[in-house]
Amino acid sequence: MVTTNSKFFDELAKLMGNAATAAQGVRKEVDTLVQGQVERVLNNLNVVKREEFDVVKEMAEKARSENEDLARRIADLESRLGKTESA
Repeated sequence: MVTTNSKFFDELAKLMGNAATAAQGVRKEVDTLVQGQVERVLNNLNVVKREEFDVVKEMAEKARSENEDLARRIADLESRLGKTESA
């Protein structure tokens, strides 16, 4: 009787292990399908990727900094020009 119960529980454990493995496989497949659908939707909405956004953001920050530097240089040159003209 003990052997029968042990064998039953061994088989039950194998069945549960197989079910868990199958569930993990299904989960991975569903994740892949959902990710593919989300990517298609985002592409249809023309949403930019994070990497592209970061590159453009850096470009804008650099351009802003260069514009500020140029504005300071222009102001400096204008003040020098003003001093020269008044003298």
